[in-house]
Amino acid sequence: METIESMKRISRKNIVSPKGFKAVGIHCGLKHKKNDLALLVSEVPASVAGVFTTNAIQAAPLSVTKQVVYETQKMQAVVINSGNANACTGKQGMLDALQMQQETADHLGIDKSLVGIASTGVIGEAMKMEPLLEGIKQLQPIDSLEGSIQFSQAILTTDTVTKNTAYATAVDDREIVIAGVAKGSGMIEPNMATMLGFITTDANIESEYLQQALKEITDVTFNSITVDGDTSTNDMVLVLANGMAGNDALTPAHPDWQSFINALHAVSLDLAKMIAKDGEGATKLIETKVTGAISDEEARKIAKSVVGSPLVKTAVFGCDANWGRIIAAIGYSGAAVDPDTINIYIGTTLVVENSEPVEFSEEDLLIYLKQHEVKFLVELNQGPKNTGQGTAWGCDLTYDYVQINATYRT
Repeated sequence: METIESMKRISRKNIVSPKGFKAVGIHCGLKHKKNDLALLVSEVPASVAGVFTTNAIQAAPLSVTKQVVYETQKMQAVVINSGNANACTGKQGMLDALQMQQETADHLGIDKSLVGIASTGVIGEAMKMEPLLEGIKQLQPIDSLEGSIQFSQAILTTDTVTKNTAYATAVDDREIVIAGVAKGSGMIEPNMATMLGFITTDANIESEYLQQALKEITDVTFNSITVDGDTSTNDMVLVLANGMAGNDALTPAHPDWQSFINALHAVSLDLAKMIAKDGEGATKLIETKVTGAISDEEARKIAKSVVGSPLVKTAVFGCDANWGRIIAAIGYSGAAVDPDTINIYIGTTLVVENSEPVEFSEEDLLIYLKQHEVKFLVELNQGPKNTGQGTAWGCDLTYDYVQINATYRT
């Protein structure tokens, strides 16, 4: 086999790009018209890893899927519905979630312990089980772009676009592919909420090491985005690795471990940024990079404070170079800062040096802030030994955000 020189983004950006995966999405009747039921299947049981919302109130599907991830440690299928979160629905909600799992297992002829489930939509409403169960019987996953598109559409709620990405890299001189699809556009804070992410790979890796990789990468990708400061009840990222690329089992000691990590990080970061950019009603992606903190964790805390500030978000929407809102968000982030050594850049323009204002062209920054992506750089300058760095992503806050959330159930 020809040597694969480096990681590359591939054009077949869909969840079934890795060997041995199939997907489908259909309309079963939970929504009025749009696709609302999706299925992802591996030809063979796959190693699985998962990370889940930090909300103390967690929906029944999370309990079911956590058991598969942490106890079975293998997963062969994931069934997802949109239009109803099956959250805060009591004992009946759990029974409905278990039935959803069992019916999918029966349909595929596999053990229910290999089936994960996910739900997204309105909280506190009983699931319409009759159309859901009838829909499960109609699911016929395929290994084509068509099935992948249907899948990515069926998991959406208030999203305006589907979110897909894929990369290839080399492990043991074999091509392995990692692909991802996600939904999410609101309630993203503080740690990966109101989003669903599904990542597939044909790499050979045990669940223990896959979980280690996912947790490490989640902290600097999915846990570094915010839209509106709310945390939902349903949300998760799952990674399935079916081993069909035929490489030697990946561990941290494998010479190509870092290649795998880099590709998984690239998929996760793409999806995280797509979610932030597609925030409800958003028109702009905001990126804040912080350097010179006492640790990477502290830097990420400050970066998230800036991109999560409603005043910063509205200033970006209004194309207002109001750096006072940025420095205020730095100050209340809870991270350690020296109030006299902060530099702030809007784009490449220095607007604050050593915590004091610098003259700049309002006209030039007005032009910059009209772009669809806006970047802030915060230099804390807390000494050469304190070089913590972190980046976070968010979006502007618009009139449409209020409209979307004011009428969500109607």
